[in-house]
Amino acid sequence: MEIEIKRLDDSLPLPEYKHRGEDAGMDLYSREEGVLKPGKYGLFKTGIAIALPRGYAGFINPRSGLAVDYGVTVLNADGVIDPGYRGEIGVPLINHGAEEFKVKKKTRIAQLVVQKYEEVEWKEVEELSTTDRGEGGFGHTGLRD
Repeated sequence: MEIEIKRLDDSLPLPEYKHRGEDAGMDLYSREEGVLKPGKYGLFKTGIAIALPRGYAGFINPRSGLAVDYGVTVLNADGVIDPGYRGEIGVPLINHGAEEFKVKKKTRIAQLVVQKYEEVEWKEVEELSTTDRGEGGFGHTGLRD
């Protein structure tokens, strides 16, 4: 599948799969530098804009290495890029770690996953079909050994 991409900073690589055919996400790079103190967040631009076709969306996901090693993750994970959006992709990062985290230009800050989605139409009904689970949610089944 080909997707149009506009590079807004020639010094940055385009999003890429580190292991083509094996990875679902493509690395996104920071266009900006900044420092995230513990408990703080900030928006970091990626230097790209994309044109997703109708029926597809982009999802901004955290990088596991940043989360495990530094406590840094995507604030609104999964961030959604709608097919109608044509502006620069930005990634809001938050530092849950105990130390400040320095974002340098070209730091891999997130992953982009492109997925097909379905548009739905609502069918209003008086009653929903029944299931074994019913209205149970949020741990209603308890802890199990």
